[in-house]
Amino acid sequence: MFVLKLIARNALRHKLRTVLTVTGLVVAVLAYGLLQTVVDAWYAGAAAASSGRLVTRNAISLVFPLPLSYENRIRGVDGVTLVARSNWFGGVYRDPKNFFAQFAVSDNYLDLYPEFVVAAQQRADYQRDRKGCLIGRQLADLYGFKVGDVIPIKGTIYTGTWDFVVRGIMEGRDESTITRHMVFHWEYLNETVRKRSPKQADQVGVYILGIDNPDNAAAISRDVDAVFRNSLAETLTETEQAFQLGFVAMSNQIIAAIRVVSYVVILIIMAVMANAMAMSARERTTEYATLKALGFGPGFLALLMFGESMLICLVGGGIGMLATPPMAAMFKQAVGGVFPVFTVSRETMWMQAACALVVALVAAVVPAVQAARVRIVEGLRAIG
Repeated sequence: MFVLKLIARNALRHKLRTVLTVTGLVVAVLAYGLLQTVVDAWYAGAAAASSGRLVTRNAISLVFPLPLSYENRIRGVDGVTLVARSNWFGGVYRDPKNFFAQFAVSDNYLDLYPEFVVAAQQRADYQRDRKGCLIGRQLADLYGFKVGDVIPIKGTIYTGTWDFVVRGIMEGRDESTITRHMVFHWEYLNETVRKRSPKQADQVGVYILGIDNPDNAAAISRDVDAVFRNSLAETLTETEQAFQLGFVAMSNQIIAAIRVVSYVVILIIMAVMANAMAMSARERTTEYATLKALGFGPGFLALLMFGESMLICLVGGGIGMLATPPMAAMFKQAVGGVFPVFTVSRETMWMQAACALVVALVAAVVPAVQAARVRIVEGLRAIG
């Protein structure tokens, strides 16, 4: 108890310095947590991808579609249980800044995505309406869409203005499910394209495959691609997670920069903390010499330095960790839904605690060694 009181009094001896150091720690730990959450949000789509789904696309590029005739041949591959069609629509809702994903999908699409929950009546209404669409809950909350609303989408790939009627809301199975997109009938898209430009009809952007055993994903992928080897449109089949990571890889440099910045912030506060502890040790040279003269050993003096550093980092790191979730919620709202999932993970919280602990230990090492090595005579002679 005596040691704890002494550590607390030492920490509060220079209140302004301590407050500024704690404030710096709060900002650093908070910034680290938010930056790591941004990285997690970037990978949220890939992290939520199912290992029981494969994606088959044109081997050259996603820009090139695949023939509709491939569907039956893919369905005949051993291990494939279900095949759904999906086309990227790429339309604009009112203003180009109102970007959200739209997919033309086959009617069995939802059978492959149990994480999207749609009420039975709404799904039935959607199936009956050729111009019907399903809106993700996050997207509905963002723009205020409700069942029965008509959404005008101006096509970029498929020209013209397309009117879709909201027939249902796709709820997420849990908070990690991204529901910021819209799906509508692939048949409606194909029929319209056939009228306007027959040569572009019966083309599929990607096929989504359900498989019987996720452990056989690699073998099934090879078998599917083997069916279309040396054809006019060869395929590339991969897991849904690998498919999603292909998009994330396009921004790897940005993600790497964010990671580097998050650790630079910690290094900076580590230097600030070390400087503050060094100043404290230098100011107390005479006191440490007196304590040694009274019989206190080097270990006790080192304990005082480590204890003070730990206390300051505990307060600063703790406040920073507690502030991270509400700040993340405010950040998500401020950026206007850029990140559909922006939740501080348990791993990020543990990393924040670890960073605060490392800062406390590293910052106290040199001052603790200096305090432990103080010579009584030289310490009592020291001034300031």
